Amino acid sequence: VVIHPVACISGSKMEVLEEKEEEEQKEEELKALELSSVLHDVETELSVEQGCFSSDVPDFDWNSNDTSQLPDSYKMNSPREKKLLRIADHYHQQYTHLCPERKPLFLHPVNECGVKKFVSTTVRPTLLPYTELYHWDGCASFISDYLTMEPLKCPLTPPSSLFSPTTILKYQRGNCFDFSVLLCSLLIGAGYDAYCVNGYATHDICSLDETLEECPLLRKPQEVPKEEVKKPNKYRVKSPPDTHSKFELQQEAKKKAETETTEKKEREKMGTETEEPTCDPLRGLRVHAWVLVLSGKREVPETFFINPFTGNSHSTMDEQFLGIESVWNHKNYWVNMQDCRHGCKDLVFDLSNSVYWEIMLSETDKPLQMLLGAEKKNELLDRNVDDMEEEEEERSFAMPPSWVAPIEVSPKEFESRCSQGRKVILYKKAKLEKWAPYLNGNGLVKRLTVYTDLSRTEVAEVKEWFKNREDMLDLREVNKQTQLTTEYFSPGHLFGLKVHIYKSMNPQTERVMEFYSETRVDGLQKLAENANEMREHFVGRDDFKYFRHTEFHTKRKKVALAGTRTDVNSRPIVQIKECFHRNLQKPADEDIAERVFLIEEEVIQLTYHLKDKYITASKKDFFKPADSYRRSEIMTPEMCNTYQAGSSEQHTKLVHLYKLLQELTEEEKQLKQQVQQSQAEVLKILEIRENEEADIKLSVSIYDTERNEKRRQEYEAMMNAKKDEFPGQKEQDLDYLAPFLIQIGSPEKITRKQALRLRDDCLSDFKDRLVSKANIIQAHFEKEVEELQKKNQQFQENQNQLSEKEEADFLADYSETMFRIHILALRLDREKQMAPQKYLALEEKLRKDPRLAEHLSHA
Repeated sequence: VVIHPVACISGSKMEVLEEKEEEEQKEEELKALELSSVLHDVETELSVEQGCFSSDVPDFDWNSNDTSQLPDSYKMNSPREKKLLRIADHYHQQYTHLCPERKPLFLHPVNECGVKKFVSTTVRPTLLPYTELYHWDGCASFISDYLTMEPLKCPLTPPSSLFSPTTILKYQRGNCFDFSVLLCSLLIGAGYDAYCVNGYATHDICSLDETLEECPLLRKPQEVPKEEVKKPNKYRVKSPPDTHSKFELQQEAKKKAETETTEKKEREKMGTETEEPTCDPLRGLRVHAWVLVLSGKREVPETFFINPFTGNSHSTMDEQFLGIESVWNHKNYWVNMQDCRHGCKDLVFDLSNSVYWEIMLSETDKPLQMLLGAEKKNELLDRNVDDMEEEEEERSFAMPPSWVAPIEVSPKEFESRCSQGRKVILYKKAKLEKWAPYLNGNGLVKRLTVYTDLSRTEVAEVKEWFKNREDMLDLREVNKQTQLTTEYFSPGHLFGLKVHIYKSMNPQTERVMEFYSETRVDGLQKLAENANEMREHFVGRDDFKYFRHTEFHTKRKKVALAGTRTDVNSRPIVQIKECFHRNLQKPADEDIAERVFLIEEEVIQLTYHLKDKYITASKKDFFKPADSYRRSEIMTPEMCNTYQAGSSEQHTKLVHLYKLLQELTEEEKQLKQQVQQSQAEVLKILEIRENEEADIKLSVSIYDTERNEKRRQEYEAMMNAKKDEFPGQKEQDLDYLAPFLIQIGSPEKITRKQALRLRDDCLSDFKDRLVSKANIIQAHFEKEVEELQKKNQQFQENQNQLSEKEEADFLADYSETMFRIHILALRLDREKQMAPQKYLALEEKLRKDPRLAEHLSHA
């Protein structure tokens, strides 16, 4: 209650007001006692619940942690840390005095050595040398995979201890606060404005229960519908009236609703309806820690949360996060002074606003701000001036550096990711499994199993991801309901295979193959076949062909194809159809759009492209004579039917038609061979795929020194063998005096005069080489600077006329030129610094050379 002083109030009235204040204060104390008893009962119930929950998680004895080898900073506090703890205690006293209804702050839990450490000093900003950890999603994914989750001992209160990130990484396990501190350390090291959060969340978030969540790999991106602006048209034809019976539609909807209700009741009776989450009696009381990332740095457009258990990002409006007590980073600590009755969706994350966030250590020279309203400000004015000065001095205190040792993750640990190399996550109707690379002999790193029921008993689909396979297989999808298998390949397969869809690996069964067309000479992009037909799609061909369709007889011939499997014979071809794009170099009525070879009917049909302003296309049909002699020697008008669009007369002479028929007959033979080659190629691909699956081989990067140990030993053995085969060759190749000895005739014994000449010539030549090298670098540097000035001048003159693409190209070129100039400047500076040292080193080497030492030792 805030009492405003009024001059006209009498003494009796003042006494009445004081009595009312005392009564209200007693009522508040009674309410607080009742609230504390309720919370005590809740904690008792929750301790039983927590004990049941933790039985599913393998226990780990943290007391067995060996702390003898830890640095001294883990075992004691520096003077600045001790002062920080005193400031934190003073800050907490004010907080509990002004906010008695709120829970105690999470300020200085003990570390693994039992020493109190302020939470901000436990954050150790670190940038690890892995490109995946340069972005927040890579850091969050690594932490969620690498660590094993442990629930809090009491879900209603923060933990009493907070171990260092190095210890957490060593044992690969921790609670939500351990996860958050480690993740925050990596995010700050990567340049993000990240903070650890102590707050409250739902039961599913706190217990890492994702059984009711949809798997992120199954979520489809939301498509933003495009609003079409329809212009009113008064001449629009009215739509016909709806002739369906509304009564019948109502009856059908009623029957459908009754059926759904009956099915739902049956599912409830069977106990399979577990999709709806149960009501949590402790909602809003469960403590959880996560990471807050503010917008601004690293081009983050909007503030968001990261759940460290899953590595997923959440909006600050997410209803699963129910409140925030405080946040901190490696520099400071803030207490939330906003109302969280509606969760976090109404919170303002402007940490510089002292009305919303109370800071512990002052970062500016602003006057001290109080936590609450006018009454507490008046209370502050009643304090002594000495206390004010002392408190101001404490608030301007700078955060000491982190006591945590440098965070390090070896390449082997980073590669293994999951604890013991494997992790299983259960989602709603799905199960996700992860493995470390090279852990499985087939290169399997991830598998997603999709089920049709909530109990995850009936499999609907299986997706498997692979890495480091020599056959370039990346992903395999198996639909258990349709028995359809889809395989995806990276570029580099022997036949340029990109996608393979099939039900069986047996030849001449239904399948679809897609290829990387840019790696193939024929431009084949897609091939689909079954027992009766084969469809081929082409891209980027010089003859403008984009499609070929071949029909087969189901009956097989007895003659086997050369180079194919002995147990599979070719199929007789019924017809071949080809389609072509428009060739603008030819007239439309001479440019073939489609041609069909009817093999059994001995007919060839040609259809040309449409001419402008025509709705029909020119056509030619050729009928081959049955007699082979007549087929090669005679051409009659009955053998060709011609339709010329726009003209009823036949302008083409028989001699031209005869030549065209001869060309088409020859192309028909070639097409048959091409189709047979396509069949043989499909069989060859199937044979190779069977061999690859039977003997799976994994590739190893040349930078993987651990797995390439055998190759390194082989290389060293080869180099040693070369040394033994050509002894003394290396010394002879590196003899710096050889060119100068040849000039004086390579005498067996060198005189003093010759020794001095050799020394001077060698040093002079080496000096010239150093100067020449520096001049070359200087010339390249000046040339790059001159070109940069010219480009900059042209840009300034034509800046207003350039398009966005041209401007972007200029900026990219400008950046690349500046990079080259920077490198050349570094090289030139290095040459200038190293040249005198190299010259003196050569002079000393000449002085100690056994051939010259006798004469130069006294020179």
